[in-house]
Amino acid sequence: MAGNERDAFQRIRTQEIQIMQFENTLAFAKKIDKNDPLRSFRKEFYIPKINGKESIYLCGNSLGLQPRSVEKHVMTEIEDWRKYGVEGHLHARNPWLYYHHLFTKPLCDLTGAKKNEVVCMNNLTVNLNLMMVTFYRPKSRKTKIVIEGSAFPSDYYAVEQQIRFHGLDPKKNIIELLPRKGEVTLRTEDIIATLEKHKDEIALVLLGAVNYYSGQFFDIKKISKACQKNDLTLGLDLAHAIGNVELKLHDWKVDFATWCSYKYLNSGPGAVSGVFIHDKYAKRPDLPRFAGWWGNDEKTRFKMEKHFVPKEGAAGWQMSNAPIMNMAAHKASLELFEKAGFENLLAKSKLLTGYLDWLLRSQLSITNCQLSIITPSSPSERGCQISLQTQKDGRKIFDRLTKACVIADWREPDVIRVAPVPLYNSFEDVWQFAQLLSA
Repeated sequence: MAGNERDAFQRIRTQEIQIMQFENTLAFAKKIDKNDPLRSFRKEFYIPKINGKESIYLCGNSLGLQPRSVEKHVMTEIEDWRKYGVEGHLHARNPWLYYHHLFTKPLCDLTGAKKNEVVCMNNLTVNLNLMMVTFYRPKSRKTKIVIEGSAFPSDYYAVEQQIRFHGLDPKKNIIELLPRKGEVTLRTEDIIATLEKHKDEIALVLLGAVNYYSGQFFDIKKISKACQKNDLTLGLDLAHAIGNVELKLHDWKVDFATWCSYKYLNSGPGAVSGVFIHDKYAKRPDLPRFAGWWGNDEKTRFKMEKHFVPKEGAAGWQMSNAPIMNMAAHKASLELFEKAGFENLLAKSKLLTGYLDWLLRSQLSITNCQLSIITPSSPSERGCQISLQTQKDGRKIFDRLTKACVIADWREPDVIRVAPVPLYNSFEDVWQFAQLLSA
């Protein structure tokens, strides 16, 4: 950043701390936007239009917007395929044989991982199942999986079927983490108490680091310490966490994690996933896993030998060739994260979401809209998502917002989710949304 941009960014950090400086005026929102050193990144994305008018897009927690550079990145690979054919594996501008290596550094930055702990491959639920092949090994009394009662359905389906795959009954082998009566989010002390109580029965703890429904960011550091204390394996679904909150997977000693890249990582519908596997497992070829030739040691992969020799680290869990066209879009988005700096994005995210939270809680009477915020108010317990629970006519409220050119997300039975994403959302977006909600 240039000097004047650094000064502007420092002012934003100051405003973040002195949250009472917020004002419920369009002029104030525009002023912060003007002083935002990251404001130029909005121009790097296509903002959907409704009836010719630019929408207020607050749905990046479901599908991130398309970076303008995606077309160029994809066309690079199409041109090299046209020019080189199969030789593109070695002679393309980004040789396809090693294409997945392009993601190592940016994914390390976003997850707090070592280089050998991450790899880009497959799709989210595929990877979740592959990780459970290795890390869910029920035996004796230790057969149960701990999961949020409000986990994303795909995760719950995977857990049920993994348990059945081992000949066990999901009804007897799933421990659901549920909030206290009258509450929506989970308390860390209750999660840890559950782990302590059932430590002799638990084979795996599987959490969405950020709950998709409430937007709650769990205290993974404390939960991981509790797992280590009780010799429990901890896995994370980072679908709503990566690119949204600060992660330190290596330092927290998480065993494994997986994620998608089509939400906050803006890599397109159904985009490629990734996995983290702690380096304490890097030199464990004995660990059970499903295998394919892309997980075999690169030095011997093309000797075409029969017996699988896994590459050290997370890369040893790969199975198939990298999906190059899909990954090209991923590359375009991650380059923007590197250019912006994730620490800067986190700082803006806290301020942007804090402004929306303040508008809804303090300046606008959301009770008149028959809404309540179920996302934690503390910035350390959330990312950029705010979930609004409706008491009455929730779908009508959502449809009214849609007609007003707001693109948000409705989740059954009664929640409107909105996510002001720091790469492309503005403070004016947030202010406009709050006004429309209270109209």
